[in-house]
Amino acid sequence: MSSNPVAVTVASLMPRAKEELTELVAFKSVADFDQFPREESEGAARWIADALTAEGFRDVALLDTPDGTQSVYGYLPGPEGAKTVLLYAHFDVQPPLDEAGWTTPPFELTERDGRWYGRGAADCKGGVIMHLLALRALKANGGVPVNVKIIVEGSEEQGTGGLERYAEEHPDLLTADTIVIGDAGNFRAGLPTVTTTLRGMTLVRVRIDTLEGNLHSGQFGGAAPDALAALVRVLDSLRAEDGSTTVDGLSGDSAWEGIQYEEQQFRKDAKVLDGVELIGSGTVADRIWARPAVTVLGIDCPPVVGATPSVQASARALISLRVPPGMDAAKATELLRAHVESHTPWGARVTTEQIGQGQAFRADPASPAYQAMADAMAVAYPGQEMQYAGQGGSIPLCNTLAALYPKAEILLIGLSEPEARIHAVNESVSPDELERLSVAEALFLRNYAGGAA
Repeated sequence: MSSNPVAVTVASLMPRAKEELTELVAFKSVADFDQFPREESEGAARWIADALTAEGFRDVALLDTPDGTQSVYGYLPGPEGAKTVLLYAHFDVQPPLDEAGWTTPPFELTERDGRWYGRGAADCKGGVIMHLLALRALKANGGVPVNVKIIVEGSEEQGTGGLERYAEEHPDLLTADTIVIGDAGNFRAGLPTVTTTLRGMTLVRVRIDTLEGNLHSGQFGGAAPDALAALVRVLDSLRAEDGSTTVDGLSGDSAWEGIQYEEQQFRKDAKVLDGVELIGSGTVADRIWARPAVTVLGIDCPPVVGATPSVQASARALISLRVPPGMDAAKATELLRAHVESHTPWGARVTTEQIGQGQAFRADPASPAYQAMADAMAVAYPGQEMQYAGQGGSIPLCNTLAALYPKAEILLIGLSEPEARIHAVNESVSPDELERLSVAEALFLRNYAGGAA
């Protein structure tokens, strides 16, 4: 790290940052209260509220959002007449999945091979710590030159839209000149990157029923319609032979213009097994940033252990469809549901239920805030030029904020570079990335206010 005073301060704060991230990761804040206690999420929210209060934020509040979760808000006033910047992160996390697959416990921050492991370390509790580090570094070097609003969401991973609806109902709360979303990531570790597009997402639950109850497969199999087999047929219809997503009526041939993702690097980042082909057509960047992508997130069916020789009467699946910029998520949902219904075989009864949806997002990288960030990144990452990339994931709040505040500039940065393995077992964060991005955010706030880096 350079000798820049802000960078020196951030470096000195890193031990404290690790202690705080350890405390925050310890909360099992999965916003699915059928799986994890509500108290875990509420505890994480209180921890963040206390941290903001300790930093001098005013109007700190736990916001009860319409989806039954909480988000945390605070306001830190700057000099009179200063611009206002909204900082965003989220404290809810994905479930740990197979805990046996974790090398160390998922809710215990553990240092290993130069990285800090734990669920939410990168996505996105690390983003909360990044914001705190940036503000502390500025306070120690002349003060925070802008008004800062911070909003930390409690249900981003669930896609249930609580904060979006709350913001729409309280449109004055999050007004800002610029919004920094701390929930993206560098194209690769050490390469400073802002994300300019996000795919939207829709979640659809499918249920297929064929019989009043399960039947003996020896007595009835071969003629009795198997609901699980019907579901498999439906799910298979969502992909072409090469693995491309095929939803009737949904375009899938858009191209990405910008930084490209070399196939060998993608295979390495995704840890694709030797000999296994990638799916889809076009460049890797086309496939993950510019085109729709369907994923079967789960299937309700008997596990192999304990299975009986039965024809299944009912089967369910949860389907995710990622929607690229320029494609309306609501229309994509309609097409997905219609496709499922039309491809259900044998006259089986099928029901579809939309359980989550978010629109895609495209930023304007020609806005002044991007130049302020590029200058900041040049200091935080000496010798590296800021890159523009897409992201296949979704942050539904982005479009809500863009609609509410059309004059606000929106930038996406964060800690979720490929090695972080967010949403997977053994998620981790690079402390070097946390340090450098905290410096970049601090210098951005100074640059944006009109000061020198």
